[in-house]
Amino acid sequence: MSERCHQCSHCKNKLCMHKVPMFNHLDHENLFQIAELIQHKNYKKGESIFTQGDTLDSIVIMNEGSAKAYKYTLDGREQILYLFSEGDFFGEQYLLNKKIATYSVQALEEVKVCMLSKEHFETLLLQYPDMGIKIIEELGERMLRLEHVMESMGVRNIDLRIHSFLLDFSSKYGKRVEEGVLIRLPLSREGMANYLGVARETVSRKLSQLETDGIIRSVSNKSILILNEAALKE
Repeated sequence: MSERCHQCSHCKNKLCMHKVPMFNHLDHENLFQIAELIQHKNYKKGESIFTQGDTLDSIVIMNEGSAKAYKYTLDGREQILYLFSEGDFFGEQYLLNKKIATYSVQALEEVKVCMLSKEHFETLLLQYPDMGIKIIEELGERMLRLEHVMESMGVRNIDLRIHSFLLDFSSKYGKRVEEGVLIRLPLSREGMANYLGVARETVSRKLSQLETDGIIRSVSNKSILILNEAALKE
């Protein structure tokens, strides 16, 4: 078994399926059978994985790195809809309903993906029905996150938007440390602004105020330490 795993150098000796909820109920032998169907691809920072209007023929699994799903508003502003990181997958809804992509996905850093073709994907769904349930669950979670984004954009109080953003990202990207929760953000300040639907200057000003209040501390351009999580929740 270890020899077969070693052959997948792209996944650094770790099968990408181990990271994905829709595969985690399968045993090792099933996973290695699926691994033989996987195609691998790398993307550089800023490179498009697919573009709005494309017809997709594969489900894409994030093995390393992070990417943003976005589209442009009527006035030409970029609106970030989702963020994908290690273990996330996307494109499955377009394989099932044969529609064109309604958003674009771009690498935020160097990205490695594993891809399953439409033909193989449909075969696996028939062979492992539980996969379909896992996909429905993931799509449900994704819809909830999108609803939160839309609700946040409708809230006039910018402080509430930013507090909610930090708490959401704390749960997904945060790591508990001695002083609080360290978040390694996949977005720059401009990316945060596009995600929240506000000006970059507003994000910078509000984060500076939170830092002055002792609620957060900026560790770097993409790392924030939450010192007082309770204050954000209030």
